[in-house]
Amino acid sequence: MAFSLKYISLLLIITIVSCDKEGENPKISSIQKSFVFTKKPTNNCHAATLIETKPNNLLAAWFGGTYEGAKDVGIYTSFFKDDSWSTPKCLIEPLIKEKDTLPCWNPVLFKSKSNNVYLFYKVGKNPREWFGAMIVSKDDGETWSDPEYLPEGILGPIKNKPIEISPGILLCGSSKENIKNNEWRVHIEKYYERNKKWQKIPIENKKNFDIIQPTFLEHSGILLQILCRSKHGKIVSSWSDDSGNTWRRTDTIDIINSNSGIDALTLGKKSFLVVNNPLSPGNDWYNGRNVLDVEHSNDGLKWKNILTLEKKETGQFSYPAIIQTKDEKVHVLYTYNREYIKHVSFKFRD
Repeated sequence: MAFSLKYISLLLIITIVSCDKEGENPKISSIQKSFVFTKKPTNNCHAATLIETKPNNLLAAWFGGTYEGAKDVGIYTSFFKDDSWSTPKCLIEPLIKEKDTLPCWNPVLFKSKSNNVYLFYKVGKNPREWFGAMIVSKDDGETWSDPEYLPEGILGPIKNKPIEISPGILLCGSSKENIKNNEWRVHIEKYYERNKKWQKIPIENKKNFDIIQPTFLEHSGILLQILCRSKHGKIVSSWSDDSGNTWRRTDTIDIINSNSGIDALTLGKKSFLVVNNPLSPGNDWYNGRNVLDVEHSNDGLKWKNILTLEKKETGQFSYPAIIQTKDEKVHVLYTYNREYIKHVSFKFRD
């Protein structure tokens, strides 16, 4: 095994200082690292997501199976209570449809203000042919509804958590990978809890960026920003000044990215975090995933590394999910060499 598990649940008291703006020193402390599981439930796992269900309680989900896209890939979950993770369980099995078995992909958890817990996910042979699905829990993930397949053309949140712009109205960052020319395009999907209706919102893209998997930054109630994975070696950003109804000013920003998934977190109107693989893309899709960091910004444009989560010569540390819990701790989950899901938490002071 390429790493030691002896340090699981070891609390590291570390303070890392980075000067993001003059006279201020954002600080990270009380870093705690563990793995969601040490006995692998599947040969391969990827694309973790998490929510806080109750104070100090978390729910995580990811997809797992023989390998990504294999016919045995389902959605697995684990609960974090009393500072430990429960034994993973398979919540969603692959779908048998028209005498074929279709794997699951990219779960996304979200708890709305109505206390509905959503688990959005994708089903299909590959990301160019998949379709959207969701299940709902009324009891913080203890029991779930039957799967509901989303309307044609609606995929749900592709990788990252939605935001709730007003009670019962969710904005979901979504994207489409074209099966004919492998073109990547981002859009927004608005979901109304009251009547379960969906609305698709385009993203202006005058420069024809190939972008997918948007994540949100909330600068105010009406000013929103998305950050997107791209094929261009940098993260691409777009802005809305009307609570997500229209999106403009789509362009690269000064964050190098290896063409790997990211996730972002709004801490305040002038304080944001993004988890990112900060290396340039290589010849293969997995190149550049051996370094993973947390970067901080005050404006969504200029970013600075404040914590290195992984830095190795080889390996895949990717597809992060980041949230902040009610005790103000920041929690990050990410894929560790496609075999494990790693959990890092820390305290952040701006």
